[in-house]
Amino acid sequence: VVLLLSLLGLAAAGKLLVVPADGSHWLSMQEVLDILGQKGHEVVVVAPEVTTRIKQSKNFIMKRYSVPYTEEELKKAFQAFFHFSFEQGSFLERFVKAYKGIKRVTDFGVSSCEHLLQNKELIRYLEENKFDAVITDPVILCGAILAKHLSLPAVYFLRGIPCGLDFEATQCPKPASYVPRGFTQLTDRMTFLQRVKNLLHDIPDLFICDFAFQPYSKLASEFLQQDMTVLDLLRQASVWLLRSEFVLEYPRPLMPNIIPIGGVNCAHKKLSQ
Repeated sequence: VVLLLSLLGLAAAGKLLVVPADGSHWLSMQEVLDILGQKGHEVVVVAPEVTTRIKQSKNFIMKRYSVPYTEEELKKAFQAFFHFSFEQGSFLERFVKAYKGIKRVTDFGVSSCEHLLQNKELIRYLEENKFDAVITDPVILCGAILAKHLSLPAVYFLRGIPCGLDFEATQCPKPASYVPRGFTQLTDRMTFLQRVKNLLHDIPDLFICDFAFQPYSKLASEFLQQDMTVLDLLRQASVWLLRSEFVLEYPRPLMPNIIPIGGVNCAHKKLSQ
């Protein structure tokens, strides 16, 4: 009887803190959160007052915090960032456009995270509520910082991280012999010269990662009052839920705590015949 009662405790509903990323990242996560809420779990979503996609739902609690930018400014930055993805040009031209676009979007993410961490009333609320875990998209590392501060297991729900930081954080192999890099337009079957080209494309990633993610390292170090690197924040994840589907993706290695959940990239809709 004691054993059966203990098993019932394992099936009890949990309390989940969610720190999402805006845009298309949220569309995938919201579907999961709605189902968790319907199953009886208490879900608390922390989001800025200004977003493009993050909306209230009856299935979870929304906690908002103020930010120093407008919705129009945010949308303009997102649009500029996405437009470059469809433009043609040399690698150098596309890299420069990617650099500028990521810089603009990163500035909004860092500013939002800074205002969240400075919101003492909201931080106190999170500290006082006994959450079981944090689910976050690590493309914005604010959720990872909060998971560390609250000493909670972190579940990363992602499509991928620029510069291959997810590979490095999980110590996952990323051989240039068959894992194509971004912007190369290569496949997983390459000649020797194409493999060399693929390997050289790792070099610009060092510059992108430096300005895109290092500000979060500074924020984390100041907030947590200890030296923290970006990889320190990423490595704390208990589980990585990877929204990849190998029918569409190139092959890549996976580590034991990386779970592919392909197909969860938007709300499911029944297709006509």
